[in-house]
Amino acid sequence: MIPDTSRLGGWSALPFFRDAYPALAEKLAADSRTILPPAGQVFAALEMVQPADVRVVILGQDPYPTPGHAHGLAFSAEAEVRPLPRSLGNIYKEMVEDLGACPPNADLRFLARQGVLLLNTALTVPAGDAGGHSKLGWSRLTAEVIGHLADSPRAFLLWGRPAQGYAKYITGPAMGQPKHLIVESPHPSPLSARRGFFGSRPFSTVNNWLRERGEDEINWTTPEGI
Repeated sequence: MIPDTSRLGGWSALPFFRDAYPALAEKLAADSRTILPPAGQVFAALEMVQPADVRVVILGQDPYPTPGHAHGLAFSAEAEVRPLPRSLGNIYKEMVEDLGACPPNADLRFLARQGVLLLNTALTVPAGDAGGHSKLGWSRLTAEVIGHLADSPRAFLLWGRPAQGYAKYITGPAMGQPKHLIVESPHPSPLSARRGFFGSRPFSTVNNWLRERGEDEINWTTPEGI
């Protein structure tokens, strides 16, 4: 399994793809287990939102380890996935409390089309082994993506301790320039959602920040409106 990087556009200039990715790809190819998501979807989050188009970053942990769920965007799954993955179900519970509504299914690609980068700190996982690739080498890519996006004000939602570990890469903008919005909370998984994810109101917080900047809000709830 060697993921295709040909559709990365501007992300392909990150040093990771030249210096670190070849060795990581060899590790993936040598792993005899089922690796999720499928090879053609590993970089889907980056393919859908080019660097200049990113307005909001949601940083999670690693893909869903259940076959048929992960498709390359953090927390998202195909529309037909039922029941919802548990973390996504908790995200929707918070969204209803925050905004009064939530999307009709598990597919969050409509958020990517609005400039929301749905990124995990690891882009692959062995089926049934949550966190199994957390130390494979993806951390360098995550750090480079976050650092690259720190060039101008953006909103960053860091969900869970692994995601919060990348806050140090959100440097700048320069003194006197508008600041990023950084919202840290526990991960929405059933193990941690009640420790502070519920009640964090991340979606209205982002929209309030965007509105204050004179930007369009994110439509978090209605795919048909995009």
